[in-house]
This record gives sequence, C-alpha cells and structure tokens, in this order.
Amino acid sequence: MNAFDGELHNRRSIPFAALPQTNPERFAADLSAAITGGARLVAYFGLQDHSGCRLVAVLADDANAVLGAATTVVRGTFPSVTPTCPQAQLFEREIWEQCGVTPVGHPWLRPVRRHPPDHGTGRDTRHDREAYPFHQITGEDVHEVAVGPVHAGIIEPGHFRFQARGEEVLDLEIVLGYQHRGVERLLETAPPERVPILAESIAGDTVIGHAGACCGAIEALARSHKSARAQAIRGIALELERLANHFGDLAAIAGDIAYYPGAAVLGRLRGNCLNMLLVLTGNRMGRGLVRPGGVTVDVPPAMAVDLRDGLIRLLDEADPMLELMLRTASVQARLEGVGTVPQARCRQLGVVGPAARAAEVMRDVRHDHPYGVFRFAHLPLTTAWSGDVFARALVRRMEISRSVTFLIEQLARLPRGTPRVARGALAPAELAVSLEEGWRGEIAHILLTDDRGAVRRHKVVDPSFHNWPALAEAMRGNAISDFPLCNKSFNLSYAGHDL
Repeated sequence: MNAFDGELHNRRSIPFAALPQTNPERFAADLSAAITGGARLVAYFGLQDHSGCRLVAVLADDANAVLGAATTVVRGTFPSVTPTCPQAQLFEREIWEQCGVTPVGHPWLRPVRRHPPDHGTGRDTRHDREAYPFHQITGEDVHEVAVGPVHAGIIEPGHFRFQARGEEVLDLEIVLGYQHRGVERLLETAPPERVPILAESIAGDTVIGHAGACCGAIEALARSHKSARAQAIRGIALELERLANHFGDLAAIAGDIAYYPGAAVLGRLRGNCLNMLLVLTGNRMGRGLVRPGGVTVDVPPAMAVDLRDGLIRLLDEADPMLELMLRTASVQARLEGVGTVPQARCRQLGVVGPAARAAEVMRDVRHDHPYGVFRFAHLPLTTAWSGDVFARALVRRMEISRSVTFLIEQLARLPRGTPRVARGALAPAELAVSLEEGWRGEIAHILLTDDRGAVRRHKVVDPSFHNWPALAEAMRGNAISDFPLCNKSFNLSYAGHDL
C-alpha cells in the first residue's frame, strides 16, 4: 500500500499523528510512485522536529477528489524524487535552502530565493545569490542574453537568462527570489487577527484567493462552519477577482501584439470589475472582506441588483470585442503555435490553472475538490487543447463568460444567513489543507498546529510556484522576441513565488 493513499480532503483537518510515517527511502519511493501514477504534488516542505528535519508531502488525486499526505524524518540528506518527478524540483530546492538537508540525486540544486550572505561566517556559498551557478550552452554560434532583475516601470524583480542561437531560444533560466519577505514565518508568529491581513498581502492581485485559502485552513482547525450566505459572498468576490485579472491579461496580450482596440476595451472592463469589487468590499482589490468565520460585509438587495445589472452590461460589451479579437486572422497568426507547453509536459511539471487547462489538463479545484459555494453551484470546466498562447487566451475568454453567468445566478438568489460566525480555538496537533482555485490556479495554505493549538507551520504554495518552470519550457524553440507575449500569457507572480 502506498503511504499517500490517505483520505484527506480539502478544508478538513486530521490529527497529524494519523499521517503515515515511513523511513526516507520508502517515503521517496511512495512519493515517486504516486506522482508517476497520476497524483499531483500540492506541497512538499520541511519543519524542525526534535528528531531531525521532518518532511511533509501533500498530493492530490483529482480524479477521486481526495488528497494524500505522508511524513518522514531525515538527517542531513534525503533521496531526491526530481529525476522521476520534475514537479518536485523547486520544492526540494526550497527544502534544501530552508532546512539545510540535501536532496541526494537532485539534478539542478540551486537556491530558490535570495538570502543575505553571511560574510566571514563560513556560510555555504551555494546559498549566496551572487555566486549563482547559471547554466550555459557552449558553441560558436550560441550567445547569452540577460534580462533583469531590474525592469522598466513597476514590474517586480526577476532575472531571465536566455541561451540562444540567433533569435531561437535554446534554453531559458529564470532566477527569482529577489524580494523574499519571509511570509510563512510572519504567518506563523503573527497575532491571529493579523494573519488574514498578511495572507491577502501575499500577492496584490490575488487578495480574495489567498485570504480565502488561509481562512479555509483556519476554519477547518477551528471547526468553524460558515453560513451559506457567507460562502456565496466569498464565491462572488473570488469570481470578480478572476474576471478583473482575466480581462487585464487579455488586454495585455492584445497590447503586446499591437491589437489596440482589444487593449483599450478590455483594459477598461478590468477597471469595471475592480469597481464592482469596490462596491462589494469597499476596496478595489477586495481587502478586508474575507475573514475567519465568513465575510465582514453583507450584500443588501439593492447592491445585488446593481451588481447584476453591471455584469449584464459588462458581458454585452466584452463578448463582441473578445469574439472579434480571437477571430481576427492577424491575432490568430501571432498567437497560435507560440509558447506551446504540451499536455504531457504540463502534467510532468505539475502546471495548474488556465495554463494547464489550455493543454487539456482537467485541473480546477472548484471542480475536483469543491468547497464553499462551489459544492452546490458548478462552473463547467473550461479547456483548450493546443497549449499555446492562443489556447491560454481562449481559456480566459471562456472563463469570463462562465464566471459572469455564475455571478448573475448567485446575486439573483443569495441564501439567507449571517455573514460571519465566531471563530473557535484551533484544534491541537492537527493538519489542515486548504485549496482555492485562484485566477492563476491552485492556491494552497497548509496549517499544522502544535500540542497547545498554536500554529507550528504555515505553508503557502502560490500557483506561480508550480508554473514558473512552464514559462521556461514554453520559450524553448521560440524567438527571443516572443518572450513578452509568452510571459503575459502566463502572467505569473514574483511576489507569490518569493514569499
């Protein structure tokens, strides 16, 4: 029996002692077997234990709507599963960096985030980002192009190093971690009332997504049962956040290929969605709405009518422009076949969100591990098949239509109930896994409490952590000039990765 065949469910806590614990070799073998057998790595992290470094891995069996988790204790080294399971490579590098244990056999052991070097203390220079060992391809006709980490405008810091032959990209290495803030440690040590504020600050464009995932884990440990009304309002806010960002991404793609009507109209519609979030929450990004036990504001009937009318107008304006843009031959010629990540590679890398669904990978937390309002109101799973920039744009276009339909339906029949209930104390020595389908994809907040009920470990996995390697994959064989377009089609978060 595989150690990861457990019956763990989204937003349901279990005693930590109930997790299967094996020796490191069996743990690695079971982890590799489960992933190669079709499971997906949700999170893989370490924490200090009295007997060494304790590793915890959480897997998702999407087809059966269950999660599995197991643990082991290691000292100094542990077997790497990256050679057989590429989606583990960033997680194992992070464990090496944070916990000081080495994944033996890892083919690409490099630091994930920038930590200040301790000069004169004998610190291992592998953790010094100034001595980062970049990959190089040799050859007379191969040249190297370095972009960043400082970019124009308000773009966050990240370094992109291309190995190219002429215009063709042979390899792209993406180095992030320049704004590492220690978010997980802050979440573990902050007063309880500040934790949701920190969570919604993880990535500024994913306020509802991260706050919802964080509160879901807290509510599971506190046995807090939200009302149906609170669940519906959270779902409404989440889909408004999805709409705003999908419109923004499509506007950016349109601008990058000089399709300026699309850039202008879709960019304005993004603003309309943010204004609806302002009406709903009092903040254009949705801050302050989602808190443990429910939501901080209610939706009176007049507000629901106004929001419904605004959404109907929104779709009336969006549909003609989206149809025109994606049916225009010059747009199709510029987007089709660019930045392709095929289905098999998406599965190997553990890609999530629209980037996965664009390659016909059926992966959506709202569908596979439903929670809150999504247990009762089902949005159709939106997929494309080609895995290129056009497919990623098409998935966003279809999700816009389906999110608007969902929003109109929910606002027309909001259930009764109190917006927020009291939060109890966290159960001691338990583990809760909370998954949320943010607009970029799966967000995971994993909470582990100690014997007193205090937070022992708060692990966060933003969808960008899964998807940055896919952007590097998408660039191989494309022209360097395609990078801005490919980058916008993923639109990944630096902050969500750097934590």
